[in-house]
Amino acid sequence: MIEDRVLGLKARENYEHPAATVLLTAHRDLERLVLSRAELRFKAAVDDAWSELAYMGLVNDPLYADLSAFVDESSKRVNGVVKMKLHCGRAYPVGRKSPDAIYDQEMVSFDSQTLSQRDSEGFSKYHGFQARFLAKR
Repeated sequence: MIEDRVLGLKARENYEHPAATVLLTAHRDLERLVLSRAELRFKAAVDDAWSELAYMGLVNDPLYADLSAFVDESSKRVNGVVKMKLHCGRAYPVGRKSPDAIYDQEMVSFDSQTLSQRDSEGFSKYHGFQARFLAKR
């Protein structure tokens, strides 16, 4: 990889971390199962900022502690089992389960009687209202 060093110099680097790659891939897969859409979006920004501070050795910066607090709190629900497939130097999650999953097969099935299709009428009418309003102007 080409890396941007703290001083602004570019360097060629080669890192090998197969075990860490498998663990991080499995952890990220569990996060997608148990964290909300908003948490996942925010966590991506937190991960980038946290990594940059750690890389630069700024672990005493107050922001580092703040970001770590978010990671610690959001990670409390990240638990479960991920089945991984290792093939040609890559790691793929092929199954996962968690007691804290925000997933219910019955709720997401199109054959479900749990949710009524009529419930979506109000949402569909008002979702994107602002954009349709602006388009008419």
